[in-house]
Amino acid sequence: MMFDSTRFSFLCWKSSESNFLLLFFFGIANSHSIERIKDCGITCSQGVHCKYKPTHDMLNLFCRTAPQSLTPNILEHMRISTVMKCPPAARCSLHLNITGTVNLDVHIRGVEICTMSMSTQQNQCMHIRFTKSKAKKHEHKVHVEANCFEVGVSEHVFVTMKTVPDYCGTEISKDYHVQDCHNKDLGKNILPCLTGKLDYMVNEDKKSIIVYVSNIPKDYDYNVRLCLKHISCHDTGAHALIKKDNTTKSVTLKYSEIVPCLCIEGWLLFPDSRRTRLCPFKNDLDNLWDRITYNPRTRDLAWKSVCPVDATVNLCRMKEEKCVNIPNSANVKKDQALYYQVDTQPKLCMKFTTEKGAWVRCPFVSGAFAAWQMKTVFTDEVIQIRFMFSAKADFSVFICNRTKHNSCGSIQRHALVYMGASGYASLNLTRDLCGRNMCIQVLRVDVNYSFPVLICHIPCIDFLEFVKMKNKTYIV
Repeated sequence: MMFDSTRFSFLCWKSSESNFLLLFFFGIANSHSIERIKDCGITCSQGVHCKYKPTHDMLNLFCRTAPQSLTPNILEHMRISTVMKCPPAARCSLHLNITGTVNLDVHIRGVEICTMSMSTQQNQCMHIRFTKSKAKKHEHKVHVEANCFEVGVSEHVFVTMKTVPDYCGTEISKDYHVQDCHNKDLGKNILPCLTGKLDYMVNEDKKSIIVYVSNIPKDYDYNVRLCLKHISCHDTGAHALIKKDNTTKSVTLKYSEIVPCLCIEGWLLFPDSRRTRLCPFKNDLDNLWDRITYNPRTRDLAWKSVCPVDATVNLCRMKEEKCVNIPNSANVKKDQALYYQVDTQPKLCMKFTTEKGAWVRCPFVSGAFAAWQMKTVFTDEVIQIRFMFSAKADFSVFICNRTKHNSCGSIQRHALVYMGASGYASLNLTRDLCGRNMCIQVLRVDVNYSFPVLICHIPCIDFLEFVKMKNKTYIV
């Protein structure tokens, strides 16, 4: 089968063009200006006078059989748009402008236009009566326009137009979605869309944030709070109300720590007010890794993030300025990590890796949790290894040769050392185990996560070296 590259290129271009058009029209919709009206009302064309009133006429809920002379398309060309009414001393309100064409007939006395909110099920109906002028006695088309139907931002409305009386099969209807607050015209003029502008200043010494608010109506109070953003924003307890008579439009909020999901949220004090949110610390990741806990009874090491974060967690061993991962210790569970049976070695650390970098925390380096110690005593007959710890522990001791890669190959001589409640144990090794590349490798084996400690360069019978190495202590 031959591949048609020209057709493929056209399809790709067409798909790209469709996406471009969607973005283009979406941009137009958001920037589209809403038509202003001074007063709402009803207008009719073609020499027909209209009288109208709001109605809830129960008789018009049921249609009647249409006379044979009545054409099915007695109503046509219904169109709906949003208009804005902005009185000088009040806030702007939104209305639907509904237009349609009526093919006049002797059986038609008018039309009824109704809107129903799909969220509240609330109805608004306008009953419109026609009165022909003397100059227009023959049948003709009449254009009707009504714009007294108040609606809310982003409201889904069902609109119907019926004849009066209501003849079956002549009704026309449409769904309509009112623009939301992304429309620039609504965002500047409709109260539910007014969120205000937030600015801030951090005082690290006092652990507080000063929040400044601007671009809000003068006749409303304003709420400000700190929250932690997850799927929604969870309150931290730092909340304040800026009164409408507050000339500085500012407030000070206390925080416990700066984390990436700490946000400032503000909204006007009226029902269903739209909120604005500012999250200025989203790149401040340093404090996320400090919530590490250790349970000395169960020996469990845990970390849990206060913010959502995609991080790979490893246990690692600190060597100079680099932390080398401990095998099989990767933990990729979102926002938390738990390791069972962890040794309390000061150089055993946690490494957190994200797309923005890596961080290392060493929870045992402070000495808050006791670490085991190992002491070597050299005599002319034996090498004695003494273990000291405040709890029970088991150790494996290997004799190995250090290679050029600074690793240690076992020569199959090992022993197990069990430390009881006394907190002390020892192991004697023969003096024939000596040399520059000969090492003693010690590993704690009663836990899941630990790393080996090497004692190398074991002296043979050399007096000066013997004196130097005679009594050496290793704290791991």
